[in-house]
Amino acid sequence: MLRSLYSGVSGMRGFQTKLDVIGNNIANVNTIGFKGSRVMFKDILSQTVAGVSAPDENRGGVNAQQVGLGVSLAAIDTVHTAGSAMTTNVPTDLRVNGDGFFAVGTLDQVDAPFLTRAGNFTVDPTRNLVNAEGLHVMGADNAGPIVIPDDIVSFSISQNGDIIGVNADGETVNTGQKIGVVKVVNPAGLEKIGGNLYQMTANANPEPEIVVGAPGDPETGTGTLVSGQLEMSNVDLTGEFTEMIIAQRGFQANSRIITTSDQILQEVVNLKQ
Repeated sequence: MLRSLYSGVSGMRGFQTKLDVIGNNIANVNTIGFKGSRVMFKDILSQTVAGVSAPDENRGGVNAQQVGLGVSLAAIDTVHTAGSAMTTNVPTDLRVNGDGFFAVGTLDQVDAPFLTRAGNFTVDPTRNLVNAEGLHVMGADNAGPIVIPDDIVSFSISQNGDIIGVNADGETVNTGQKIGVVKVVNPAGLEKIGGNLYQMTANANPEPEIVVGAPGDPETGTGTLVSGQLEMSNVDLTGEFTEMIIAQRGFQANSRIITTSDQILQEVVNLKQ
């Protein structure tokens, strides 16, 4: 059987996966805190037709003759570049200006929360700061969920995560609550679990324990917080459409390889007639 036939099949499969990733990126072009993905390819082990011969006193060396056997997926990377900022003027909307993720989770996940870049938070009836899914926003220094004190009638959030409140007497007080940010060594190693959430993996951090630190910490390199803004998707439609055209043409070219290989096999079959 022709090697080109299987090479064409592997190419079609690879570009089909690339189109799947591009389609997901485009679908999430307006998703808050979404990070787009990219597909990287690698060649499959080549078949050696003739080996290498070293040069000697009488003649020069001869290079190896190898035929490639197709393509396979090398990686599907999540690109963690910053998305554009959208101003909402909502005090509980937060954007991380720099590196870091918000830590959110249920009360049973204080030690192992989920991570997210989506900062569209609200205050529920029990005065807990939660995300759109009702998960608690965790405080700095692993202090647990953020709870707004009952005597606070309004509040603002500073760049370092401090929640500054105003009581019924109009006095400005520090609530003692600080929104936490988690610094991840290898953000691309995080696992997407849906709902704008990530889960820590062994390839994302050297230590499995999640340390919820303070925003704007120069020792850990966490970014500061910007209140009244949200980080939008980092998907670039121009780049995605360009990659989609490349993937489409690559798929068509590989399908042509299969068609041509089939025609050659048909000619071989017709030789006996």
